[in-house]
Amino acid sequence: MRIAYLVSQYPAASHTFIRREVMGLRARGYQVDTFSVRLPTAPAKLAEVDQQEMAATFYILPPAPARLARAHAKALIGRPLAYAKTLDRALRHRAPGLRGLVWSAFHFAESIDLAVELERRGIEHLHNHFANSGANVGYLAAGFLNLGWSFTVHGSSEFDYPAGVLLPAKLVAARFVACVTHFGRSQAMRLVEPKHWSKFHIVRAGIEPPRVKPELVRPLTRPRIVCVARLAAEKGHAGLIEAFAELVAGGADVELELLGDGTEAERLAAQVQRLGLTDRVQMRGQVSEDQALAAMSNATVVVLASFMEGLPVVLMEALALGVPVIAPCVAGIPELIEHNVSGLSFPPGDWASLARVMAQMLADPGLRQRLAAEGKRRIEAEFFMEQSLAPLIAAFKSMRAQRAQLT
Repeated sequence: MRIAYLVSQYPAASHTFIRREVMGLRARGYQVDTFSVRLPTAPAKLAEVDQQEMAATFYILPPAPARLARAHAKALIGRPLAYAKTLDRALRHRAPGLRGLVWSAFHFAESIDLAVELERRGIEHLHNHFANSGANVGYLAAGFLNLGWSFTVHGSSEFDYPAGVLLPAKLVAARFVACVTHFGRSQAMRLVEPKHWSKFHIVRAGIEPPRVKPELVRPLTRPRIVCVARLAAEKGHAGLIEAFAELVAGGADVELELLGDGTEAERLAAQVQRLGLTDRVQMRGQVSEDQALAAMSNATVVVLASFMEGLPVVLMEALALGVPVIAPCVAGIPELIEHNVSGLSFPPGDWASLARVMAQMLADPGLRQRLAAEGKRRIEAEFFMEQSLAPLIAAFKSMRAQRAQLT
């Protein structure tokens, strides 16, 4: 079966789980062509395997004017009615306002470019990751070709404006919807009629058993808290630094390492300096996948402080490495992190509680060992690629069987 995967940006350092899913399907006999709306940012920093994926990926943007003109001419001449219907669909499937109207025109133009290439390659099914602008393009392209289409819902942002306004139509149009958490599935269910619920499947974002390069490991000089996440407001780094400052003020000899880059970098650096923590907090910026795994493997504890999440892959990777974790009790995280069983949790945004559980974890080696062992057991039982791919493959097989019945 020849499948196309479309993402707004592929590959991406923060979305290695998509690449692993693609490669997992290929290893199991599926031909998967990758498509991306935009080129990766900082491609030189990508891992070698991601750079190989980049070389084999079809990019819609930046636009190739001659290719775009040929695609639209071919679509208009060959399928004038479908072309007009897709344009109408694009103008209706948009956020309100002038900005939404302009972007809908862009999405239409991109979708025709994509559709012509999908048809040229003989793609049988199109799958999107994330219900964002890339999914708008996929939704329109699949509609133009009358092609089977599906997508994966990850986190809370897909239910927020503007993506959330357009999500119900996508849920109805999709042949199936992969939901990485039961929480996400429940949020999708509330947006559509019950007759659509049966096509919403739990498909975990799977990982492979992580392998750490010893030469990248940085030895501990004191207990180390590690956070791997984009430096974005929703990740709660400011609160984590506030809780960390409380630990230090209480006499804890501990350091904090932040891995990731983003729009909050300058603000967070200023906060660290203002709190007098420059000798305790390291902001390492964007790092490679290997460097992130090495940093987590040598951490005393891996912590997330997010306000919103799906089910972060970084927590899975930390537990697979045998490292205990602390995370907020939000969205899909409790499906993996059960408080005092497979990790420690705290109410999102409650920095005093975060400081308390960090102190508890740092003070008790036996607790760390027990939580890490149970967390690793859960990862091996449900979140390794072999287990996570099974429901996705079953959905693709079902789509192919339906397609065969119609031909």
